[in-house]
Amino acid sequence: MIRHILLIKFKAASTLADTEHIKNLFMAMPEKVEGVVSVEWGINDSPEGKNKAYTHSVLMTFANEAGRQNYLPHPEHDALKKVFGPLLDDIIVFDYSL
Repeated sequence: MIRHILLIKFKAASTLADTEHIKNLFMAMPEKVEGVVSVEWGINDSPEGKNKAYTHSVLMTFANEAGRQNYLPHPEHDALKKVFGPLLDDIIVFDYSL
């Protein structure tokens, strides 16, 4: 299994409707892309104040390397990036294998 973590900093102009739309696109990925096992969406609620203005996270689980390689060039991923990209101020992407 591979975990794919996104830490997201949205642009100030992004609305709640924008972030909900992005969330829904991510949450649909397991049904649309073979090899995507699960998706979790979260909003920072840490009391430590060390999030450096990153407000949202996505945790995706891929079944294996083939699942990740299927997702990265997949048309559904490309469609998500077209909507997601203009709303981003910054993003951190971090993957690790279990």
